[in-house]
Amino acid sequence: MKNEKFKKPVKFVQHKEQKEETDLIRLNKYISNSGICSRRDADKLIEAGAISVNGKVVTELGTKIGLTDKVQYGGQSITRETSRYVLLNKPKGYITTTDDPEKRKTVMNLISGACRERLYPVGRLDRNTTGLLLFTNDGTLTKKLTHPRYGIKKIYHVELDKPLTKADYTKIEEGFSLDDGFIKVDQIEFIGDGADKKQIGVELHSGKNRVVRRIFEHFEYHISRLDRVYYAGLTKKNLPRGHWRFLEEQEINMLKMISSKP
Repeated sequence: MKNEKFKKPVKFVQHKEQKEETDLIRLNKYISNSGICSRRDADKLIEAGAISVNGKVVTELGTKIGLTDKVQYGGQSITRETSRYVLLNKPKGYITTTDDPEKRKTVMNLISGACRERLYPVGRLDRNTTGLLLFTNDGTLTKKLTHPRYGIKKIYHVELDKPLTKADYTKIEEGFSLDDGFIKVDQIEFIGDGADKKQIGVELHSGKNRVVRRIFEHFEYHISRLDRVYYAGLTKKNLPRGHWRFLEEQEINMLKMISSKP
């Protein structure tokens, strides 16, 4: 941890030539990817006869189309959005939400103008937690990265208000019960040479809400600083606090490989 530092047959295809399965996409997903609405609302538009493919109205749910087919809604052509992937080094004081009725500062303010596509945070960091937060419009990848099945690895740098005792260190390492079930970190270490018992590195894959804070609160410690330094193979290298960047192609491929593991 120290070195990481922290099928159903096609219902509608206009073209005569047969298409490979990989060339097909569900119509509701295509519409959702365009940014118009969710897949559920796209199904409603399809059932209502509001969507046409290559000039013909399609009303059957589950319809698959080719990526070159012409899709229209209200007489206007729909273009599938390009998938975007943005990594933010989140500062304190921002909440992870796409919209806040109380008009507080949100993480969306920090990536405003990154691209024309609407992006969504993958998971969340609480207001006072800093570090890596991924944004994308790739709904399929988001679901996999946030699903417990895939055990996405995260590493946090924790600073406590008082030194962590050997007894509590052992209990955290071995696992214990919280209100919502048993929790066991994948790894826990003192940072650096271990002289400062307030500086802790925690590796885990749990997606429980505020889990790192609750782990230490359970043993009556207060977290002075909590920073996510590693997420699913991504690090903060060359990414200053409050700044964002687009993922590189090899990073996107890595995430897709991680989320495709059985």
